[in-house]
Amino acid sequence: MLPAGSVPGVVFEDREDFTFAMEAGPPDAVDWKTQLLAGDMSVETARRVGVLLRQMIAATWHGAEWFDVFGDQTCFDQLRLDPYYRFTATQHEDLSEAFADRIHSCRREAHSLVHGDFSPKNLLVGAGGSVMLIDCEVVHFGDPGFDAGFMLNHLLLKSHHRRGRAARYRELAETFWDEARMGVPEDWREWFLDTTMRHLGCLHMARVDGKSPAEYLDADARNRVRGFARELVLWPARSVSDVWDRLGA
Repeated sequence: MLPAGSVPGVVFEDREDFTFAMEAGPPDAVDWKTQLLAGDMSVETARRVGVLLRQMIAATWHGAEWFDVFGDQTCFDQLRLDPYYRFTATQHEDLSEAFADRIHSCRREAHSLVHGDFSPKNLLVGAGGSVMLIDCEVVHFGDPGFDAGFMLNHLLLKSHHRRGRAARYRELAETFWDEARMGVPEDWREWFLDTTMRHLGCLHMARVDGKSPAEYLDADARNRVRGFARELVLWPARSVSDVWDRLGA
């Protein structure tokens, strides 16, 4: 369903012995997280990442055959919802209803295939600008706003980390979103925006007070993120631009 080279190809699988092998990524590739933190902030890469998510959503939208294969969310629940949402809710009990709503949304609003870890570290950028998506162990059929919010959250976290470059991260976020949103049918796009913004607020808090905090944030940045995340949870943003407007970028 995706362009050649978008994901590693499967070389073989042995279901009886629970074994498989897949192709390696391009030898010259660098993960996008490393590039972003080093100041290599390509708008074209952000566009290609958005296109990849757009194509994945569009190809599987309301596909019963995809639900039949990927409808089990057990691994996603164990590795994402529990450490990111349930645990963080115990640290902010006044926000627990918002986290519970996002957990339910992942099941209630199951509309397309979801990667579940759609972050810059899992996108390999080749020398020619190609993008490969890796690390697919929590792929499931669920709420695509989780993937969109996950990526936007990483760009927002880096805006706190490199405050002088926040305007550039904003450009990347807007470029990514402009492509990704087109994977959803037009009459679903307001819903997609709303669910993405609600996931964004909860994910933002989870990366400082969940079980997997962002390792590159210092104490001051963590405090800024914590306060900003609370605002996003209580008053979800109306657009991607609105998020960075509130940040002052």
